[in-house]
Amino acid sequence: MKHIYTSILILLLFLSLFSCKKENKIAVPTDSSALVTQANAYATGFTISIYKNYKEIKITSPWPDAKNTFTYILYPKGTSKPVITTPAIFIATPIDKIVATSTTDIPVLEYLDVQHKLVGFPHTDYISSEKTRTLIENGTIKELGSEHSINTELVLELAPDMLLGFSADGNTKAYDLIQKTGIPVVFNGSWMESHPLGRAEWIKFIAAFFNKEAEAAIIFENIKKDYIEAKAKAENASTSPTILSGNMFKDIWHVPGGNSYVARFLKDANTNYLWADNEKTGSIALSFESVLEKAQQADLWIGSGNSTSLSALEQQNNRYALFDAFKNKTVYSSTLRMGAKGGLLYYELGPMRPDLIIKDIIKIAHPELLTDYQLYFFEKLD
Repeated sequence: MKHIYTSILILLLFLSLFSCKKENKIAVPTDSSALVTQANAYATGFTISIYKNYKEIKITSPWPDAKNTFTYILYPKGTSKPVITTPAIFIATPIDKIVATSTTDIPVLEYLDVQHKLVGFPHTDYISSEKTRTLIENGTIKELGSEHSINTELVLELAPDMLLGFSADGNTKAYDLIQKTGIPVVFNGSWMESHPLGRAEWIKFIAAFFNKEAEAAIIFENIKKDYIEAKAKAENASTSPTILSGNMFKDIWHVPGGNSYVARFLKDANTNYLWADNEKTGSIALSFESVLEKAQQADLWIGSGNSTSLSALEQQNNRYALFDAFKNKTVYSSTLRMGAKGGLLYYELGPMRPDLIIKDIIKIAHPELLTDYQLYFFEKLD
C-alpha cells in the first residue's frame, strides 16, 4: 500500500510543478484597490484587506528574522479564482477540512465552533481540550506523527482544504512537500506577537478562512475588555511585588526578556519584574549566580517549571532553596494543569485567553483585588 501512496505523491508533485509553471504568468489584475484594510488593535504580524471579489491576507512575521512575506488570496467557493500579479496562495472559502499543527490552534477552532472541521493533527497527545479529545477518540481527527515529520501520505488521503502550520526557525521542508501536492499551507505567526492581546487577535486571521470574521471580532473584543479591566484594577494596587521567573536548564537559567510576552503580563499586572529593563523579546540566558544575586529576595517566583512541589523543585536543584520565594512558599507554576494525555493547558489555551493569565498573576500578586477569583492556569507549590 505504501508504494501506491508514494507513486500517487510523485504524480501529484509532477502535476503541481507543471501547474505552477502555467499559473506564474503575469496577468492583468481584476481588482487593483482594496475596499478596506482591517486595522488590528494589537496584532502586528498579519493584515487582511477586503477586495470586491476576494480577501487578501499577508503574513509579515511568520518566524524570527523572516525574509519571507506570505500572501493568501481567499475567494468564495463556486466562483472563479481571482487574477492577480503578485505571488500568492489561493484558497476557496469557507474551508470544510483543516489540518492544524499547534495546540494553540485548538482553542481558536473551538471558540469559532469549527473544531469538527479539524481532520488531522501531529502528536494528538499534546491536545488537552476535552471537546477536541472526544473527536480524536472517535476517529474524526487522525494522528499525523510529529510536526517535523508529518505523515504526508495520510495528509494526502485526508485531502484538507488547507494545512495550518508554523515554524520556529524558518525550516519549512515538511510543509513544502505538502504545498507542492496542491494542498495550501498557511503559516500562523501568532506566537511572534509580544503583546498578549496581539496573540489572541490572531483569531481574526483563522476566522477569515471559515468566513467567521464577525464571530471572531466579538470574541476578541470580550477578551480585550476583560484584560483591560483587569489591568486597570491592578493599577490600583498599593504595592508592586518583585518577581523572579524561569528556571535552570542544565547550567543555564532562562528568564523572560524585558520586552517579552511574559514580561508584558507582569508589567500589566503591576508587578516589579526584575529584568524589565532588558530589551530582549525572547529569553535571557544567565548563570545561577547572577540570578541569585539579583533575585534572592524576590517576593514571588512565577513560572518555576514543571516541578509539582517545593521538594520536587529542590530535588531538581538544591540551590533553589536559597531564594526567599522558596523559603516563604511563594512559588507558582503554570505546568501542573494537564490534559488526559499530558498536554499542558497553559500552552494550549493561554494564548487565546490572556485575560485569564493576567487575572491569575493579579490574584497571586494582589490577592485583595480579586477576592472571589480562583486561579485558572497557575498553582502554588506546596
